[in-house]
Amino acid sequence: MANFAKPSAPRFSVDVYQNEFLPEGGRDVHAIVTVTATGGGSVTRGTPADGTAAVVIMVDCSGSMEYPPEKMRGAREATAAAIDTLRDGTAFAVIAGTHVAKEVYPGQGRLAVADPATRAQAKEALRGLGAGGGTAIGTWLRLADGLLRGSTAAIRHGILLTDGRNEHEEPAVLRATLDACAGRFTCDARGVGTDWEVKEVTGIASALLGSADIVADPAHLTEDFTLMMENVMGKEVADVSLRLWTPVGVEIQYVKQVAPTVQDLTARRTDTGPRAGDYPTGSWGDESREYHVCVRVPGAAVGQEMLASRVTLVRPATGGEPEAVLAQGLVRAVWTNDLAASTAINPQVAHYTGQAELAQAIQQGLEARKMGDVDGATAKLGRAVQLASVSGNADTARLLSKVVDVVDAVAGTVRLKAKVADADEMTLETRSTQTVRVKKF
Repeated sequence: MANFAKPSAPRFSVDVYQNEFLPEGGRDVHAIVTVTATGGGSVTRGTPADGTAAVVIMVDCSGSMEYPPEKMRGAREATAAAIDTLRDGTAFAVIAGTHVAKEVYPGQGRLAVADPATRAQAKEALRGLGAGGGTAIGTWLRLADGLLRGSTAAIRHGILLTDGRNEHEEPAVLRATLDACAGRFTCDARGVGTDWEVKEVTGIASALLGSADIVADPAHLTEDFTLMMENVMGKEVADVSLRLWTPVGVEIQYVKQVAPTVQDLTARRTDTGPRAGDYPTGSWGDESREYHVCVRVPGAAVGQEMLASRVTLVRPATGGEPEAVLAQGLVRAVWTNDLAASTAINPQVAHYTGQAELAQAIQQGLEARKMGDVDGATAKLGRAVQLASVSGNADTARLLSKVVDVVDAVAGTVRLKAKVADADEMTLETRSTQTVRVKKF
């Protein structure tokens, strides 16, 4: 493990957890890569941002936001709270989203710079927000992208709130928009109420490396928006990538973020040189994330060993500064005839493999339930209950208990509930990818 960050920035470290031992001819190597950033500056609203961050808030103002009226009122109050959370010097703007996107503040295709005066002006402008029109989320994201591209800030972020389905835009248009915006800014997405589509909201957050969640009760929007903005204001290093180099003959099977949420990064690889590729991780503050790396090595005889992959955390060249290596770790392969050594499963690998299976079981179970497949739904959600119990994922277990009656958690024996509140089902689906950290061993 090595640290290369500048003293003024967060210090990054990479730790690799694996069982490097393979049986003769064994080929698949699994490793959990823990990336930790520590020691960043203390961030408060009074801490000048020095132009390092730009944020665009996209507020759904479609007609459905007026029913009940608490949604539109909650959205205005939550956006005002988020604006109050901005650090001085942060560039920002507010967009009203319907079947078109309109600038609410500051307007004229530009961003404002946060200070007491502009925060007050922005909150005054929110008073004019009303509900009416349809929903075309791609137009909101394209306007946000245009505004953020005009900023020199390293941290570029969006916050998007919607209460309905993307009915006034073809799905292919939204997908193309997300593909175009990916890598240019990150975005947190929230669904308020229960009339929106979970896969749309989670798909936006996934494509743009942000978080997704449900706020079933509009009264909780202010708290959620404040926490989201506090998290954004804590980001200090942008566009960090996990670079994997592999020797000749080694193939990368997959790269997945497994904590704090499950996110498959395999298809997002960008080749950066001979046998090297970058996987995007977005922006970082003081935090820790974990990644599951699986590589396939050539089979070898007992006693041989090799470097299976070199994992490097990199920050791209920006503002005249060269590319920076932030931290590095190694994944190894050693062939042995010791059966106990080669068959042992590393505890971290086992835990996060289970967490990924848990997320998949929930999603498949809920889909089966929607399709009327009672047996399939019972089997998948029962397996999810079992996995949540074994791993100690109490939050997910609690959400599952609102969808199924748990007979035996350890065995995964459950019965589907006859009636389930929409908010409970949507909360379980939206949060299915949230994981718990590995237990201490």
